[in-house]
Amino acid sequence: MKVSLIIPVFNEEKYIGPCLDSLEKQIEKPDEIIIVDDNCTDNTINIVKKYKKSLPIKIVKEKKKGVVFARNKGFSKAKGDILVRCDADSILPKNWIKKIKENFSKNKIDGLTGPIIFYDFFLKTAFFSNIYLILIKILQKGETLLGPNMAISKKIWEKIKKEVCFDEKNIHEDIDLSLHILKNNGKIIYDFNLIVYASSRRIVKTPWIFFLNYPWRLIKNLVSHRF
Repeated sequence: MKVSLIIPVFNEEKYIGPCLDSLEKQIEKPDEIIIVDDNCTDNTINIVKKYKKSLPIKIVKEKKKGVVFARNKGFSKAKGDILVRCDADSILPKNWIKKIKENFSKNKIDGLTGPIIFYDFFLKTAFFSNIYLILIKILQKGETLLGPNMAISKKIWEKIKKEVCFDEKNIHEDIDLSLHILKNNGKIIYDFNLIVYASSRRIVKTPWIFFLNYPWRLIKNLVSHRF
């Protein structure tokens, strides 16, 4: 069972190094790591290239700016049976890839996710993301995925890749992906022990987007995808 890890990047020179450091320490490394250059103008890609000797890294370019386009490009280029995604600011526990493979081996699933702990926030707990996962499950009547900590099967991606939405002003890309998986009778599960550490920079720097824009996009996404 081969694993492809996709990491979209846009000007992540401050964060991508620690993320790749954590990948070097994985008990089981991914079979390929696809870094999707979403029009970087800083030193991100030069930093990534330094890790090509120790990690199976491929760099691809996406001309259209936006996480959805970058994610889709990476998923479509991936050759693995399991397509994994994290963010450039993610720090991955050394058993992360191993746990993902175990979940897909033991369960007949199309999607997998787990909680997030903000490593630079004063409250270092998975409580909030766990509550979020439970709440969204109730609202959308099925499990969802968290962008910095998700995995889907290549098989389900081939089914839904022409259906997923692109307008980031009206969707959450991870929730939208989940809704299309559920629409195609796919199964998503949570592993509350599959933890990823991520930066809280978006909450700190743009709280109005996190607490106002994100919830509004969530509502629009859920309403527009009622089947």
